[in-house]
Amino acid sequence: MTDPDDKTTHFGFETVAEDAKAGLVQGVFSSVASKYDIMNDVMSGGVHRLWKDAMMDWLAPRAGQKLLDVAGGTGDISFRFLKRAGHGHATVLDLTESMLVEGRKRAEAEQMADQLDWVTGDAMALPFADNTFDVYTISFGIRNVTRPQDALNEAFRVLKPGGRLMVLEFSQLPNPAMQKAYDLYSFNVIPRMGQVIAGDRDSYQYLVESIRNFPDQETFLQMVRDAGFANARYRNLTMGVACLHSGWKI
Repeated sequence: MTDPDDKTTHFGFETVAEDAKAGLVQGVFSSVASKYDIMNDVMSGGVHRLWKDAMMDWLAPRAGQKLLDVAGGTGDISFRFLKRAGHGHATVLDLTESMLVEGRKRAEAEQMADQLDWVTGDAMALPFADNTFDVYTISFGIRNVTRPQDALNEAFRVLKPGGRLMVLEFSQLPNPAMQKAYDLYSFNVIPRMGQVIAGDRDSYQYLVESIRNFPDQETFLQMVRDAGFANARYRNLTMGVACLHSGWKI
């Protein structure tokens, strides 16, 4: 019998116990880690790279800043940040150790070793002191967190006063016809790509479903504000396929 007080959440379109989701997400990313970068290119036609560049353009990293890149996996955002800043430090945190292993293998990781830390940890309970970082980023990761509001609250806690939050995530297209076409592509093509390229249809089915479950732009904007961030706003990318949210700790 299920305890009525047990809390549930979604794992894709499936309803699961809250305390089970993290393990299920780890299973997904452990499965796809070695093919993660390739699949991002295939699924987005390489456009995810432009979105990440747009994130850096809006962020405008400065020398000496300390970045926390949550769900940072293979290091895409951290490497971009350090190259733009010229001199700084990035901490890559991910729930899944195998994703961090893949990140450490990249050429940039060796070149920037003295500017990088790799930490296994939970976005909802960050292993860092208050007021530690200048910038907090999370790219295509917050939709996989069991309680996204808790993750945003933690982001606020670990940022220094004047610190910046940047969230890049898949979002909802404002045009219903375009959303329908995008859904047809996502649900019919991406899982098949996952099977062919990564040998894993189920993980990519979950990724597609997790995108569809994520809050729309305005709803998520309010969550950013509820965490305490000021001057919160967002920018749609590629007509809303992805969205950048930004906020400041004042």
